Amino acid sequence: MFQQATLSNGLRIITSAMPHTRSVTLGFLVGGGSRYESDPEAGAFHFVEHLCFKGTPSRPTPRIVSETMDRVGGLMNATTAREVTTYWCKVARPHFDIAADLIVDMVRNPLFDPNELEKERGVILEELAASRDHPDSRAGLLIDQTMWPDQPLGRDVGGTAESVKALTRDAMLRLVNHQYVPSNAVISVAGNIDHDEIVAWFERSMGDWPVGEPLDLYPAVLDQQAPRVNVELRKSEQAHICLGFHGVPSEHPQRYAYDMLSSVLGEGMSSRLFLELREERGLAYEAHSSTAHYRDAGAMEVYAAVDPRNAALALETILAELAKLKDGVPEDELHKAKEYAKGRMLMRMEDTRNVALWLGSQRLMRERVMNVDDVVARVDAVSPEDLQLAAREMLVPQNLNLAIVGPFRNPARFQRLVDSASLN
Repeated sequence: MFQQATLSNGLRIITSAMPHTRSVTLGFLVGGGSRYESDPEAGAFHFVEHLCFKGTPSRPTPRIVSETMDRVGGLMNATTAREVTTYWCKVARPHFDIAADLIVDMVRNPLFDPNELEKERGVILEELAASRDHPDSRAGLLIDQTMWPDQPLGRDVGGTAESVKALTRDAMLRLVNHQYVPSNAVISVAGNIDHDEIVAWFERSMGDWPVGEPLDLYPAVLDQQAPRVNVELRKSEQAHICLGFHGVPSEHPQRYAYDMLSSVLGEGMSSRLFLELREERGLAYEAHSSTAHYRDAGAMEVYAAVDPRNAALALETILAELAKLKDGVPEDELHKAKEYAKGRMLMRMEDTRNVALWLGSQRLMRERVMNVDDVVARVDAVSPEDLQLAAREMLVPQNLNLAIVGPFRNPARFQRLVDSASLN
């Protein structure tokens, strides 16, 4: 499914030939994100990502950068996460050279023009404000703050309004000079391409990229001893409920058992949460669960949005469904969860963008790259006993976190519900 190479300066390249496609996607991934920032630097990597679109010496304005893609009907974007920043573009195959030249230029040669920097500061402040206006987004941020208080893993990737206002050009360049180095980056290409040609292309364009020593991330601090509750007052029509449990890191041997536990609980319209909260009780339109895996930490989170008058009942219902997982999951239900997870993954693998970014993130973040068959095998190997063990290890009172955004001033009643939760 893929081939790999490493240039003499340490830049890793991974490709996946998809001869049936007419598009090609190029991903440029860098090991940098909010977990590499001190408190005063919060939001710096996200700010840098924005500035890479604002001009280079050969394309000195944002308009020239964007028109380069628009002229060939291509797509281009970037995302900053906690541990990685990803730039990508997707174009018709004949336009690969244009796309590759553009993305390399953007990431290696950004101008960081002071005037553009100040304009973009305003844009980012508006982006943060927009997130605060959405109570579901606030609930997601609040659960992270509750699970990982006073540390980068619990912060908004974009930082705070205060930190963004105070960020200097020199502070951002310091992080770029450390993290934007070949040994800390991956080029990932998927589409109707030839591996050797891709490697040769980037040898010519990136072989002279100077080496450097990247910084390490701030480690996760896991010291929770009792349930935590965090309630944010919001005059909203719904109560947005998030429960979070500490899970396992990306390389943990039981990672896929935790993923399947989430699949059983709240992924899909026939999952336990969806059936109980929506179909049986009519309490919620949206209810789901998900997992996250980082280098040294992980999480399983549950989300539901309900009428504020039903918040306590919904929370009791979710806690009851979580407790049931510790009694075990029947083989046929686990089989359904496996097929759901595998089916969604296999369908995503038909798109060059998904393939390129999936392989690229693995090459950057994991000890080894797995192909689709490897992942399918890992999922198929999960047993009911694995699920029950994962549930009993994770779903304990001292590992429970609750965040609620809604019209509530006093968290006491929610604290009582959490403290009395029968997860033992």
